Amino acid sequence: MRLRGVGRRYGLAGPWVLRGVDLDVPPGSLTRVEGTNGSGKSTLLRLLAGIDAPTSGRITGRPRTAYVPERFPPELPFSVLGYLTHLGRVHGLGRAEAARGAGEWLERFGAHEYAATPLAELSKGTSQKVAVAQALLAAPALLVLDEAWTGLDRTARGVLDEAVAERVADGAAVVFVDHDPRRLAGAPDAVLRVADARLEPVPVPVPGPAAGELPDPGGPPAAAEPRIRVEAERPPGAALPANLPGTPVHEPAPAPPPAPTPGAEAAPSRGAEAGQPAPGPGDPRVVRLTVGAAYSDALLRALLTARPPWHIRAVTEVPADPETS
Repeated sequence: MRLRGVGRRYGLAGPWVLRGVDLDVPPGSLTRVEGTNGSGKSTLLRLLAGIDAPTSGRITGRPRTAYVPERFPPELPFSVLGYLTHLGRVHGLGRAEAARGAGEWLERFGAHEYAATPLAELSKGTSQKVAVAQALLAAPALLVLDEAWTGLDRTARGVLDEAVAERVADGAAVVFVDHDPRRLAGAPDAVLRVADARLEPVPVPVPGPAAGELPDPGGPPAAAEPRIRVEAERPPGAALPANLPGTPVHEPAPAPPPAPTPGAEAAPSRGAEAGQPAPGPGDPRVVRLTVGAAYSDALLRALLTARPPWHIRAVTEVPADPETS
């Protein structure tokens, strides 16, 4: 999708909220938009999503698009499942496919119990889960998120992080605004700032030295860098992606726990599916990777955007000195 000379103002004599915007949004890209309150971030996202039309300039090549607004209208006369099914139909899905997708996303966000609840009776957090689910269920080629994480609980925020990585891995473009500067840190391909009605690129820092690069031997001794351990669960039959950022150390899975005392009933593992053991200590599906902190975000992105994506189970900091780990 391309924006050329795009501007937006409200009213014939109103001030320009945006002016002279030139922007390419390629497939498979992740773009973060920054700016102060009232700078025009939401206006830009509405233009990208096709909710608003530009006052000047042209937007071409917009793919199938889904949008999560900053505020979700809870007064709509639908139940949760009815609303999601309706939006799925709007996105081009058949009724059965839309209902099935709605149920899957409600389950994934932990909101399946509210399927029959009227939208007007939902809490803010559950309303936000529904708002995000409607945008994801049709697998859009352009996903536009305006503060979509706000109001979600910690688990749901993690689900949305994973969903964004999955869309990018599938070749979709994602553009987002979020008040938390740590949101998807290290993952965006581009960061843009809206200020004074203009859109300017923000340099994306490249953390640390390149993989395998040694520090300058003539320079001062480098400070001990903290290291990050990522515990990830491989998809069935998947191999560890090649050329992971930072050349992480691949650690063996921890030893399994001692066998239970005869006669004692073992507690079921949380998250285990019926008839399937949950991954646990010693499980061959669990991989531990330790990398310098500067590369941890890039490593997480590489795992989350692998095809199929890996499931991140834990991220912990470990001492830089192996003797203290």
